Amino acid sequence: MTAFNLAAIDIAWLPICPLIIVGVSAMAVLLAGVRVRDDESQGLGVLTLALIALAFVFALGLLGQSGIAFAGAIAADNFAVFFELVILISAALVVLMSIDYLPAFGLSAAEYYALLLFSTFGMMLMATGGDLIVIFIGFEVMSISVYVLAGFLRRSLKSNEAALKYFVMGAFSTAFLLYGIALVYGATGTIKLGPIRAALSNPMAGNPLLLSGIGLMLVGFGFKVAAVPFHMWTPDAYEGAPTPVTAFMAVGVKLGAFAGFIRIFMVHLGPVSPDWSIVLWVIAAFTMTVGNLVALVQVNIKRMLAYSAIAHAGYILVGMTAAGSQAGGAILYYLLGYAFTNLGAFAAVIALERRGVESDLITNYRGLAVRHPGLAAAMALFLLSLTGVPPLAGFLGKFYIFSAALNAGLVWLVVIAVINSVISAYYYIAVIVAMYMREGEAVVGALGRRPAVITALAVAAIGTVLIGIYPEPYITGALHAFNSAFGAALPRTASILP
Repeated sequence: MTAFNLAAIDIAWLPICPLIIVGVSAMAVLLAGVRVRDDESQGLGVLTLALIALAFVFALGLLGQSGIAFAGAIAADNFAVFFELVILISAALVVLMSIDYLPAFGLSAAEYYALLLFSTFGMMLMATGGDLIVIFIGFEVMSISVYVLAGFLRRSLKSNEAALKYFVMGAFSTAFLLYGIALVYGATGTIKLGPIRAALSNPMAGNPLLLSGIGLMLVGFGFKVAAVPFHMWTPDAYEGAPTPVTAFMAVGVKLGAFAGFIRIFMVHLGPVSPDWSIVLWVIAAFTMTVGNLVALVQVNIKRMLAYSAIAHAGYILVGMTAAGSQAGGAILYYLLGYAFTNLGAFAAVIALERRGVESDLITNYRGLAVRHPGLAAAMALFLLSLTGVPPLAGFLGKFYIFSAALNAGLVWLVVIAVINSVISAYYYIAVIVAMYMREGEAVVGALGRRPAVITALAVAAIGTVLIGIYPEPYITGALHAFNSAFGAALPRTASILP
C-alpha cells in the first residue's frame, strides 16, 4: 500500500487569502447582526464594505503570481486575480445599493449580507478553481446563496416565485454539470484541469464518453450564464428578486460562471474545440437574437434588463467561440465594462424606488429628466453604454470582441452580433425617450437621504466613462491577465488593439 505523503501537497495559503477573508467575513457579519435591529442596519453594510475592501487589498497583492496550490486544486494566476477583483468591486457596489434598501423594505440585514458574502466566496472559488470539483463547489456555494437571496422579500409572491423557479432550474443545471464532470473524469482519468488538457492532446476524437461529458457541462454553464435555450428562469427571477439581488445576479453570477466556463472550455478543453465550438456558435447566435427580440416588447424595466443580460451573454459567447488569446483578453475587458454599466443601471432603478414601493414599469420613468435631471442623465449614460455608443465602455467591449471574432474567421457570427446591437438600440433608447420626451409622474424619494445609492451611481458612471474613453490600461491589463495565465496554451491571433 502506498503511504500518503502530506508533504507532497503544495499547501500555499497566500493564494486563498482573499477567499478566507470573504468566507470568515460572512460568518462575522452574521454574528455581528444578532443584536442589530433591521431598521438600524446601516452599520452592518459599512462593516461588510470594509471587509470586502480588505479582501480586495489582499487580492491586489496576488497580481503577478503564477502557479498552482493545494496539488493543483487552486490556480494562482492573473486570470483568477482579475475575476476576484471585479467580483469584489461588484459585491461592494451591491452593498452600497442595499444599505438604504434593506430598512426601507424591512429586510434582515445580517442574513442578507452574510448570504451576499457567501455567494461572493463561491464566485471567487469558481475563478480560482484548478480542478472540476473545486469549480463545482464554488458553483454550488454561489447558487444556493443566490437562491435564498432571490426570495428574500418573503411576503412578496413574485419574490417567492423567483426563488422557486431559480432553485428548480438551478437544480437541473447542477445535475447536468455534475454528471458531465463525472463523464469527463471517466474519459480522461482525472479531474485536474491541467492533466485533462494533457490527456486531450492524445487522440481522443469521437470519444462518446468525453463528448457526452462536454455536452452536459455546456448545458450546466449555459443555465448559469442565461444562454438560450437555458434562459427560461432569468426574466421571472430578475423581476421577482429584490432589486440589489437582481443586480448581483445580472453581474456577479455571470462573472463567476464565465470565469469557470472560460477556464474549462476555452483553455483546458481547447484541444477538442472543434467538437464544441460549432454548438457554441449556434448558442451564441440564438442567445443574442432571442434576448434582444424579446426585450423589445417588455414594459417592466427589470424584465427588459433581464433579456438585455441574456443578449450580452450572447456577445460574450461570440468571444468564446472565437477562442484564442486575443479573444480571451477581449472577454475580460468586456466583463469589466459590463459590470460597471449594468450595476449602474440597476442602481438607477433602485434610486427611482420610493420607500418600500417598487417602480419597475418603464412608464414610471416618464418625466424623470424634469424632476431629477442627474438621475436621468446617469440612467441614459448606462443605457447608451449597453447599446454600444462610443466612447463608452460598452462600445469598446463589443469592438474588441467582434474584432477577435473577425480575426478568427467568424464573419457571419459577427454580422448577426452587429445586427443584434442595432436592434438593442430600440428598447434602450425607448427608456431615454420616456425620461426626456414624455410627461409623467416620475416621483423619486429624497436622494439626498440615500448617499450610498448616490455613491454607487457615481462609481458606476465614472467606471463606465473611464473604461471607455481611456481603454488602453484596461484592455492591456485584461490581455496580460489572460495571456500570462493561458497564453502558451492558446493559438495567437492578430492583435485586436487598434
